[in-house]
Amino acid sequence: MSESSYLEKLINALRCMPGIGKKSAQRIAYHLLQRDRDGARQLAGALNDAMDKVGHCERCRTFSETKICRLCSSHKRDPSMICIVENPADVYAIQEADYRGRYFVLMGHLSPLDGIGPEDLGIDKLAALLDEGEIKEVILATNSTVEGEATAHFIGEMVRKRNLRATRIAHGIPMGGELEYVNSSTISHALAGRREI
Repeated sequence: MSESSYLEKLINALRCMPGIGKKSAQRIAYHLLQRDRDGARQLAGALNDAMDKVGHCERCRTFSETKICRLCSSHKRDPSMICIVENPADVYAIQEADYRGRYFVLMGHLSPLDGIGPEDLGIDKLAALLDEGEIKEVILATNSTVEGEATAHFIGEMVRKRNLRATRIAHGIPMGGELEYVNSSTISHALAGRREI
């Protein structure tokens, strides 16, 4: 049985999402066509609107429908602290923890093997923000991967050259976690990041 070109296009289009292989894309396409055409139309409209209207904040680089996002334009946020994250989803996660400073989104991490250098992460924009004089502390919240650690180290050096405070979020044992189920590298990070009580 040969599929129509429209169905093939739909299946191939769905495969652009992370974690969606050919079988999953096929299942989603069949579901939308068989059971939820209205939902599919809403999805198509929402995708079109988002692609046309969502850009990046000129200050922190997170996703925004305006030149300056609501977080950067809020007078309730502490302008002396800036949290550096790898992607916009990280902003959302840190917001859930009730952080009150501002952000800068790298849109990735340093990865020389992939050809991603400082210029690809907006480091020049970050340097300009640091040079404005309002920021006193830079919180490095990159992922605890080799690339994330290298990115944090690179930015930390840049921050220290400006005589600003550079801190790194702690990585370690999750709340409610039991040691016997935690891997050794996580325990090593937790031991290295221990503090007085």
